[in-house]
Amino acid sequence: MISTNEKLVTALRSVLPEKQVTINQTVLEQHSKDESYHASSLPDIVVFPTTAEEVSNTIKIAEQNKVPVVPFGVGSSLEGHVIPYDQGITIDFSLMNKIIEVKESDFLVRVQPGVTRSQLNKELKKYGLFFTVDPGADATLGGMAATNASGTTSVKYGVMRDQVRDLEVVLADGTVIHTGNLAEKSSSGYHLNGLFVGSEGTLGCFTELTLRVYGIPEHIMAARATFPTVNDAVAAVVSILQAGIPIARVELVDEPSMKQVNVYSETAYKEQPTLFLEFHGNEAGLKQDVEFMNEIVADHHCEKIDFETDNAARTQLWEARHNLAYAYVHGNPGKKLMVTDVCLPISELAGAIEHAREALDSLSLTGGIVGHVGDGNFHALLMIDMNDSDELKKADDFNEKIVMYALERGGTCTGEHGVGVGKRKYQEKEHGDGLLVMEKIKQALDPDMLLNPNKIFKQKNRG
Repeated sequence: MISTNEKLVTALRSVLPEKQVTINQTVLEQHSKDESYHASSLPDIVVFPTTAEEVSNTIKIAEQNKVPVVPFGVGSSLEGHVIPYDQGITIDFSLMNKIIEVKESDFLVRVQPGVTRSQLNKELKKYGLFFTVDPGADATLGGMAATNASGTTSVKYGVMRDQVRDLEVVLADGTVIHTGNLAEKSSSGYHLNGLFVGSEGTLGCFTELTLRVYGIPEHIMAARATFPTVNDAVAAVVSILQAGIPIARVELVDEPSMKQVNVYSETAYKEQPTLFLEFHGNEAGLKQDVEFMNEIVADHHCEKIDFETDNAARTQLWEARHNLAYAYVHGNPGKKLMVTDVCLPISELAGAIEHAREALDSLSLTGGIVGHVGDGNFHALLMIDMNDSDELKKADDFNEKIVMYALERGGTCTGEHGVGVGKRKYQEKEHGDGLLVMEKIKQALDPDMLLNPNKIFKQKNRG
C-alpha cells in the first residue's frame, strides 16, 4: 500500500522538479527548529520552490490533501514560528533569493523572500542606498516581514511594517495577490500590507516584497556612553529623544552583558551599564547634535563617552552588540539561550528594566538585559539548562513577570520577535475581544487552518 506521504511526494514532484522536494532525514531535522529554546518537530516533507507559481502549486496540493504548510527562511526566529508542530510541508524559500529590481529614483527595491538583509545591503551600496531594518541576525526579508522585525535602527527609520510598500502573497487556496502598490501613500481600500506584515505565515506565503530604502548618510558617528546605573542610562535616552536629537540607534547593554561582550569580542570596554549610540546626518549638523547630547548625558551622570567616526571602529562596536547573544551562548556551554522581548511606552521603560533586573536576581538566573531603548523595547538574555526542570520553570516565571508588567502598563508581550508559540498564551490578555477579530480573519482567509497552524493563537479545529 502506498503511504500518504508517498502520494504527497508524488503529487509535489508533479509540479516541482524532483530535486526540489525532499524527505531526507537531515533536511527534515534542519527544518524542525529555529534559534529558540522551543522543542523541535519534524516536517513530513520540505520543498524548495523558485517561483510564485511553484509556491502556489505546492499550496494547492496541500489544500487538496488538507496538509499543513509552514514557510521557512533561515530559521533565525525566536518564538518557534517555523517549527512544524502539525508536521506537513515546510516551504523553504532559500532558492527564491533574487534581487529583482532596484528602483533607485523611487527609493524602492523588489526582492524575493529568500534574500537576506546583508545580501540586499551589499547590492544597494552600489547605488548609494541601504535598507534600514537591522534585527541583528542575517535574516531573510520574507521572514522579517512575517514577524514585523525591527532592531537597532527602528528609533529613526521605523520597523519592517513601515518599509513594506507591496507584497506578493500566495493565499491558502493558491491564489496570488498583491497587497499594495508603488505609491508613497494611498487611501484606497483596506490596508492589506499592515494585515499581512506580522502575520507569521498564518494568512499566506510571501513570494515577493517591494521595500523602501534610504540614501546612505553623508556622515555617521557612533558613541559608547557609560553610566553608574541602568536607570541613569534610560533616563538619558528619554531626555535625548525629548530634545529632538535625530538619533539613529540607541542600545542599552547592562553590566553583566558588557562583561560577556569583553570576553567574547576581546574588547576592553568599561563593564558598567552602557549605551551604544549612532547618529546619521551631515557633519556640521551632527557636530551640533553631539554637543547638545553631551550636555544631556552629563546631566544623567554619564561617566565616560567615547566617539567613533572610523568605519572599522564603528563596525567593531556594533558587531560586539550584535554578537552578544552568541557571547552568552559561548560563555555558558551546555545551556540554551532564551531571549525575552517586551515593549512599553518610553515613560515606563526604566521601571520595567529595574523590575526585570530584580526578578532575574531573585530567581538566580544567569542572564543580562539589553534593549533598543529608543523605542521602549528591551530583552533579557537567559541561559537555561534544558534538562533542569526547576530552571525551566524559573525562566518561564521570569518571562511571565516581565510580560505582565508590560501589559499592565500599556505595553506588548512582543516588540519585534513575534508571537509564534512562545507568546501565544498572552494574546487574549493583550488584545481582549480584538483576538476574536483576528480569529475571524484567519478563518476567512484559511478556512481549513492549514497555514502555519497554531501559531499566534490556538486553533479550535486543529490540534
